[in-house]
Amino acid sequence: MDSETELVEFFCSSSSTSFEKDRHVMFFQMMHQLLPYQYQTQEINRLTLAYFVVSGLHLLRSFHTIDKDAVADWVLSFQAHPGVEAEVYNGQFYGFHGSRTSQFAPDDNGILVHNGSHLASTYCALAILKIIGYNFSNIDSETILNSMRNLQQPDGSFMPSHTGAERDLRFIYCAAAICSILENWSGMDKEKAKEYIVNCQSYDGGFGLIPGSESHGGATYCAVASLRLMGFIEDDALSKNWSSSIINVPLLLDWSLQRQATDGGFQGRTNKDSDTCYAFWIGAVLRILGGHKFIEEKSLRGFLLTCQSEFGGFSKFPGQLPDLYHSYYGLTTFSLLEEPDLNTLCVELGIAYYAAAGI
Repeated sequence: MDSETELVEFFCSSSSTSFEKDRHVMFFQMMHQLLPYQYQTQEINRLTLAYFVVSGLHLLRSFHTIDKDAVADWVLSFQAHPGVEAEVYNGQFYGFHGSRTSQFAPDDNGILVHNGSHLASTYCALAILKIIGYNFSNIDSETILNSMRNLQQPDGSFMPSHTGAERDLRFIYCAAAICSILENWSGMDKEKAKEYIVNCQSYDGGFGLIPGSESHGGATYCAVASLRLMGFIEDDALSKNWSSSIINVPLLLDWSLQRQATDGGFQGRTNKDSDTCYAFWIGAVLRILGGHKFIEEKSLRGFLLTCQSEFGGFSKFPGQLPDLYHSYYGLTTFSLLEEPDLNTLCVELGIAYYAAAGI
């Protein structure tokens, strides 16, 4: 047996039959202090990684280890600013960069080697600031929102950056979350966004990333959470008059419940293996709809515990090393399952409820 295999088995093994909070606190604190070298390829997503760490520690009620002022200064250093007010309307987006490298100036030939400020990075930045209780009156939200309108397309979808890239439900969600956190919906045309989302619901009830694409757990979360944030569907829709809903709620419920597999976990698509993160993406959809009571919770807990590392964190699949992404969404799922001594999650924004409420 080679040393790499032994290392994987060492970190993946867990004989625990319960949620190991202290070990998860240690895992997230370690990630806060120093990311392992394997995350070098994710440098462009540094703000997103920071969101997982800060929000994770907050959900774990271990926020005393965070220097809030230092975090605020660091996050704000990534904000893009126009040179003059007129530049807000020049087609660019003045949100937050994802990392230092995305702030690099053009090269000698005038070619940009970065992606500029990005919707996902902006959502993560504002989520972090919301969690630490930052005073949003100190943020130039008008510039963020006015320039964000440059990213919305005629069909209602959003580009993530003024330099282009995919246009799908992920970035409608980011835009809706940004508007919700800033408590100002001037940054998007909600009606156009709604129509795009509705057109993404598939024949089987789930949502694809774009109209006509295969239903997917992450896309379905983005669709349902966006509609809830924008006020187009009610919380606990199953207990309301769902027959008048703009989406097919019964078909969506059926598709979502069918994603719980025989091993207790949730799959993101039909005929795929269970994956820790989809326990959140699908579980959150069911919580918004009011269908979470139909989840087989004991089986789900059992699956998640097979992905829990002995040294903290969660892996994508059983028997693999833990990573920050799946560790965060494993944690949020346990919050959804009302694990004791965890903060309650605001499923629509992906942060603790009382942080979302500004308490």
